[in-house]
Amino acid sequence: MPARLLRQDKFLAVGIATALAFFLGGPRLLGDLSQPLWLLFVFAWLFLAILGSALAVVRHADHLAQRLGEPYGTLILTLSVTAIEAVAISSVMVHSGHQPTLVRDTLFAVIMLLLNGLVGVSLLVGGWRHREQSYNLQGANAYLGVIIPIAMMSLILPDFTQTTPGPTLSVTQESVLALMSLGLYGAFLAIQTGRHRGFFTFENDDAAGAKAAAGDAGSPWYHALLLIAYMVPIVYLAELLADPLDYMTSSWGAPAAIGGVLIAILVATPEAIGAIRAAAANHLQRSVNILLGSVLSTIGLTIPVMLVVSQVSGRRIVLGVEHANFVMLLLTLFLSVVTFGSGRTNVLQGFVHLLLFVSYFLLIFQG
Repeated sequence: MPARLLRQDKFLAVGIATALAFFLGGPRLLGDLSQPLWLLFVFAWLFLAILGSALAVVRHADHLAQRLGEPYGTLILTLSVTAIEAVAISSVMVHSGHQPTLVRDTLFAVIMLLLNGLVGVSLLVGGWRHREQSYNLQGANAYLGVIIPIAMMSLILPDFTQTTPGPTLSVTQESVLALMSLGLYGAFLAIQTGRHRGFFTFENDDAAGAKAAAGDAGSPWYHALLLIAYMVPIVYLAELLADPLDYMTSSWGAPAAIGGVLIAILVATPEAIGAIRAAAANHLQRSVNILLGSVLSTIGLTIPVMLVVSQVSGRRIVLGVEHANFVMLLLTLFLSVVTFGSGRTNVLQGFVHLLLFVSYFLLIFQG
């Protein structure tokens, strides 16, 4: 049995080998990014190494999640992915001088990807297989009741403040926003893990998680240690990813939002797998917890971290979304309230969310 578990974690050697390769030969590997083919090769190498490690982090977090049950399990999963996202964004932001909108673009891309793309796929797959699916309405309302104010305060309010020029905030405003985000997220965790834990469970989801955990041979300590081991190369490789990503956006004339989209894909892919699988298995509550929990942890935790990094590094960041993205954000939040306002979902709602995601992606290039 231990041999089987070790075989499942062969990718750890890939992550460590990649980190060593760039640690020993980084200047040579990153020294000729002006060659398009070499730039694509280096970017793909780093991106896939980080993605594979992130998938492994989520796999071990998922094992811990199955043992602990809801909502603690999903909480570990979303916090693990949020940590990866914060590392990726801060590394690229600190080592890049050309992307003041990277934090905004990444947060907006994560919201679009999770609330439209992955919610759409999950509801479409689940509805196609099971016609209608149910979830705990009180839990979904609790998520959206915190997501909406933090999202609007972070990504819309900066467009209307007058203390600083443009869609930015003053240091005092950023400090208040960071404290507010942490306070709201802390209050949410208090009800999720304590007083109102039942809002985030539904029927036999806990029993299904216990059954899956029974077939897992690894101990909780084993999965916790491997989760940390996979995070180490991610931290280092995310810093290196800044060079090819910055070169692609600054020298190739690519839309500035592409950097945010790529980071969003990097951090959302592991959770996408878990959410879609849960919906397909008719455990929509787990899918809702993963997707809405990811959005909440992204804006509730990543924004304070990025604001601190911005002030420490002296790099001002642009937060407010503008033009078409402003409308897309409002439409997404409104549609999410409608979708998660009845306790039941079907394929039509999934289809509408997917079309909205396609529109967002088109507007990146034709905005």
